[in-house]
Amino acid sequence: MNPPKKTAPSKAASSSNSQTEPKGYAEALRELEKILGEIDGPAVDVDVLASKVERASYLVTWCNERITSAQLAIDEVVASLPDIDVDDDDFDEDFEDDDEDDDEDDE
Repeated sequence: MNPPKKTAPSKAASSSNSQTEPKGYAEALRELEKILGEIDGPAVDVDVLASKVERASYLVTWCNERITSAQLAIDEVVASLPDIDVDDDDFDEDFEDDDEDDDEDDE
């Protein structure tokens, strides 16, 4: 009995796994802008169009993941901040005291 044949992963699956990760968000955006300029121009090379679109898709997904991660981190920080009642008279007095201290430092 012969062992089952292994099937090769699809081209899209294998190439997305081998994509080079950008060093950061700004680099990813620059690369996306470059790709857009290349595929939007009149002299687009049809032979490389699919790979450029695939790379752009990878970069868009990568950027979206970074945005989502940053938003979650920001939400955690904001949630951990103490609640401050800005209508509280003591809150206003604290700021007034600070202003008086600053005036004394200026003299």
